[in-house]
Amino acid sequence: MMYPLVRELAAAHAPHRVPVAVTCRVLKLARQPYYRWLARPVTDAELAEAYRADALFDAHRDDPEFGHRFLLNEARAAGQVMAERTAWRICRDNGWWSVFGKRKGRGKNRQDRAAGAR
Repeated sequence: MMYPLVRELAAAHAPHRVPVAVTCRVLKLARQPYYRWLARPVTDAELAEAYRADALFDAHRDDPEFGHRFLLNEARAAGQVMAERTAWRICRDNGWWSVFGKRKGRGKNRQDRAAGAR
């Protein structure tokens, strides 16, 4: 996101202060969404997803063999209500897979199981 850069360049303590209008024009950003972001940099949806991800991560750290469905149950028990699809998306985006569930190396890139296994 480019908005933090705009804020840094327009800061009063910046060595070479660049007005917001000029920075937004150069970066091809609209000023109104920048000011909206400046008033509220973290949306409610982002905050809710961060709390959900934290609950899922805590459950994954405690039991890395759990898949996203069991992690969802643990997160719900911790008070973070979410849909199964949301839990799956958060786990997928962060790479929190069950240690038993994901097979490694399919196709040409797989490693041989044993020396004479073919």
